Order: sequence, then structure tokens, then C-alpha cells
Amino acid sequence: MANFETVPGKSSYDVVIVGGAIMGASVAWFLASNPAFDGRILVVERDPSYCQSSTALSNSCIRQQFSSEINVRISQFGARYLKAFREEMGDERVPDIHTHFFGYMYLAGNEDFAAHLQKTVSMQAELGAGSRIMTPDEIAAAYPFYRTDDIVLGAHNLRDEGYFDGGTMFEWWRRLARERGVEFVTGDVVGIDVEAGRARAVRLASGERIGCGWVVNAAGPRAARVAAMAGRALPVEPRKRYTWVFAAAEPLDRALPLTIDPSGVHVRSDGGYYMVGATPDDDPAVEPDDFAADHSLWEDKVWPVLAHRIPAFEAIRVVNEWVGHYAYNTLDQNAVVGPDDEVENLLYVNGFSGHGLQQSPAMGRGIAEWITTGGWQTLDLSSLQIGRIRRGIRQDEAAII
Repeated sequence: MANFETVPGKSSYDVVIVGGAIMGASVAWFLASNPAFDGRILVVERDPSYCQSSTALSNSCIRQQFSSEINVRISQFGARYLKAFREEMGDERVPDIHTHFFGYMYLAGNEDFAAHLQKTVSMQAELGAGSRIMTPDEIAAAYPFYRTDDIVLGAHNLRDEGYFDGGTMFEWWRRLARERGVEFVTGDVVGIDVEAGRARAVRLASGERIGCGWVVNAAGPRAARVAAMAGRALPVEPRKRYTWVFAAAEPLDRALPLTIDPSGVHVRSDGGYYMVGATPDDDPAVEPDDFAADHSLWEDKVWPVLAHRIPAFEAIRVVNEWVGHYAYNTLDQNAVVGPDDEVENLLYVNGFSGHGLQQSPAMGRGIAEWITTGGWQTLDLSSLQIGRIRRGIRQDEAAII
């Protein structure tokens, strides 16, 4: 558990960040390391153990195989950042980020999804991603353990796709941000005072009222609750996502790409084990502290899919399992980033619907640039701003797993 104070050291800050997991830490680091910013930063985190945070319960992967151009560009930025992490951090104590780029493999079980994959792979390739379409015979030749007789085609990429050590990135962002003066406190934000179109202060459950120049909503699955404190609506809610780690009696003879079966079940290599994730068929919003598991999901859905797609996985043994939460954007499953349209100093970095960890480098840098320059610099994130939500304009991301 991080050792945070419980009472802020000042009565006001230039930036107050609500939520100190991966997005809050990213914003804090990129602001603190930006030469154009010399203000005071406060991060308020309700649970410094982070044990139930989406960050801690993430499967920590990165890919370029998205259906929208902006998400491809965001992840390409993230991949470059990971590979230059020590240089980016500017500190010889910082380790390299461990990666295992075993790739992603989307499998199409019908002609409609096959056409969708062909279209998205073409777009990704134009942006410089290594995505390619594979026929069932090509898939079987490269990965002979798959059953492919019910597959139309696959979309595959080995370049900068797979696992990365998000925990190390998170730890060093937080550690070096604190060394540069960012204050992290344990607390619960219970109110945001808005006057004349600006957030003037945040109120903590402990009774403190903290003045603010900017408020950054980095509250993950609790983002809608934080937005509501400022009188704003945000279509983000907690949704359960299940993960299992298993050992196989007959391990595969090569790394398993993160394979997205037509059923939605996805599985990948995980060191000497394998990791599989799934969405429950009944997928309602849940309370942010509801992590109760439906144990029938494994027997009724996940294991049968694994044994069908990879017959060697008929004999497997679960060694770990957990339930995490997506901060799920119910409009279009895409991020909401940047300024509110009415509360001018309220900034969102929310609604990533499962791809927040890999997008966090671009998001932290983008929010830091907005605060210091009033606009997007490294990447144009304007298509992800909340204006589309207010107008009901969908910016759909179809590649959600």
C-alpha cells in the first residue's frame, strides 16, 4: 500500500486530480515533468492499496488493431513510449518496461465480421501498423494448434502487440511525480463546487474544501459519480470482466497470440501459463465495489470455447481468477477526454472501456498539454471530447473485448 497523507498540505492547488490509479498518475507525471508547468498538483485517491482498481486488475496488453484511426494512433504512441520508457522518464534508476509481443489474432466466424476485419486491417496498415489478413490455411500453418474449419479469416499483427508491464510504468509515474512535488492524499471526493461555469473547489469526506484551478476526473469506473458532483452527466459505468489464469496439461509449442474467438472469449500466453478473459452474457452496470463472481461462467461458456478452438486446452487447470471492472462508455465504448462543454476547468480522462492502460501515456500527455497550452499538441484528441456525447454523436470503437 502506498504511504499517503490523509489531509492535503495546502488549501488550494492549481490542479486537483480525482483518482490516483493509472490515469491520475499519468496526468500527474506528465504535468510535473512539463517545463511549462510550475503549479501545485494534488491527487486524491480513495484506496491507496489500489487492490480493486481497474489498473491493478488489468490484463496489461497493447494493440494497434482498433476500428477507429484515433485509437490506432494512440496505441502507436503508447508503443513508442514503452520502448523508450527510461529515456522518456529521464532517470537512470528507471528500468526498461518488460514486453512480450506475441501479437493479437482476431478470428472471424462469419462473412460480415470478415468484411469488417478486412476494412479495419486496411486502415491500420495505412497508418503503419503491421496488421494483415490471414486465410484459415495460413493461420493453421503458423499456429497449427487452432481449429480453423469454422473460421472465415483472421486479422493478425505481431508488431508492438501483446503484453507490457503496466505495473512498472504506473509505479514510476507515481514515484517520480511525488519526487517532483505532486501531493498524493488518501481521501474521498464528495463534492465539486461550481460557480459561474467554473469548478471553484473540491470537497473531501474528511471535511476539507480545497480550492482548484483545474479539476481532472480520473476516477475510472466511478467517473460518472464524480461528474455528477459538478452537475454534469457522463455515460460511464462499472461493468464486470472476468479473468482466469490456467495451466495446460499439453502446453503449446509456441507463444499464443491474444486470440479473440468469435464467441468473444479471448486467450493468450502468460509466461508458462495462459490467461483467458470473458464478458458475462448478462452484462449490467454494477456497483463500483461489487466484485462477486459468477462461477458458472467458466464451466458454461469459457472452458467449452477454449477446448473447441484449441483442442490441446481440453485438459487445463485454473490456478488463479479474478473479477475486474471496465469503465464502460455506454454510448460508443470510446474514451471521453478533455474539457467539459460548460464547466470550463473540468477535464475528463474517462470511459476507456477496457483499453485504458495502453492508452494512458497518450492520455496523460494530452491532458498535460491541454492544461499548459489550451489545446492538443502531440495527438489531436478532439474527436474524443465530450461534445460528441452531448450531441449524441457516436464515435464507435468496435474492437472492444
